[in-house]
Amino acid sequence: MKANLLLIQVLLLCASLKSQTPEVTSWLINGTGDTGYGGILSNVQQVQYSDQNVYVSCTCIPGYDIGPWAGNPNTPANQNFVFKITRNPQPNTGTPVNTGLGHIGVWKNGVSLFNAKDAMSYQNNNIWFRDALFFEGSSFDDCLGHPAPNGEYHHHVNPTCLYDDSDASQHSPTIGYAFDGYPIYGAYGFANADGTGGIKRMTPSWQRRSISDRTSLPNGIVLPANQQGPAINAQYPLGAFIEDNEYVPGLGNLDEHNGRFCVTPDYPQGIYAYFVTIDEVGEPLFPYIIGPSYYGTVPPGNTGPQSGHNVPSEAVTTYIPLSPSTELVQPEFRLFPNPVADQLVVEVAGANLPFEILDNLGRKMISGNSNEAVDVTLLPSGAYYLRFTNGVRLSVAFVKS
Repeated sequence: MKANLLLIQVLLLCASLKSQTPEVTSWLINGTGDTGYGGILSNVQQVQYSDQNVYVSCTCIPGYDIGPWAGNPNTPANQNFVFKITRNPQPNTGTPVNTGLGHIGVWKNGVSLFNAKDAMSYQNNNIWFRDALFFEGSSFDDCLGHPAPNGEYHHHVNPTCLYDDSDASQHSPTIGYAFDGYPIYGAYGFANADGTGGIKRMTPSWQRRSISDRTSLPNGIVLPANQQGPAINAQYPLGAFIEDNEYVPGLGNLDEHNGRFCVTPDYPQGIYAYFVTIDEVGEPLFPYIIGPSYYGTVPPGNTGPQSGHNVPSEAVTTYIPLSPSTELVQPEFRLFPNPVADQLVVEVAGANLPFEILDNLGRKMISGNSNEAVDVTLLPSGAYYLRFTNGVRLSVAFVKS
């Protein structure tokens, strides 16, 4: 009887872990009552999930210091959000859904992300929309965020304090989810969509238009005089308005939505993913996070006025991360070199942990132990995944050169 009970408990645990995929486990959960700006609870307070959705409860206040915001009179405030993220994102085969004003996704620390616009247009004509980085960038803090009039702290561009955006040696982590359910990664990914080719900075397929005046739109439509934009000059240089940019298929390695279908460390079978875009010195590149439209379909509940306060209408489970005694803490872990040619070292401070090396199909290729060099010479070139096998929930990708 005891053996049968133990087997049932193990099966239930396995089923639970199987359902805890990245959209459930990627969040920075505040389990110790830590506070941020204004003494407000920081990061994510609770994650609940069903087979269909994840519900992320958060204040919109990060765990790191924010501010000041030069020339911005607004003050960050607790938003009491409950964002709903679908676990079954679907490509949009119809008319693309534009990324509207306000939150269009959420970072893994519960902070909102906005699109490239600042909510205003030239002469209020709703034709030449102002680029938030140009018109509001001076009010961004060191983390490149600022508060909206309602107190919603948010980012229009790369959330530089959320991850190491200078680390070009490995695939950037998942740093958030768009409201169509697809993940958002930092600035670096695998050079090739199949996970091969090493690590590369992701580049947008948008560029500044070669125009000397603002008399036409990117689609070629010539505008009447009363709809034309301002002259291109020192006050309104090229790039000041969203319509100063055009999409050129294949110019970069991302599509018009600023993403691509690819292998990632979290999704070794491949998934559509957005990437933050920055230039070679780390400056934001248009469209910055998500393009003018989503790749997927957008369920109701998160967008539009007064949105982001979902109440689960289905049975949900509260996600509880493993305790520090059973879960490896990221700073204690190091894998090198990456890419690797022959000898791979998996370094874990103070622990010898067994692991497996898996290919893109999840097949076990090699076993090893931490703090000991593992010979990977015979592995074909490509992306592989290291998974600890003693219950520690950590999976990381590396590239065999």
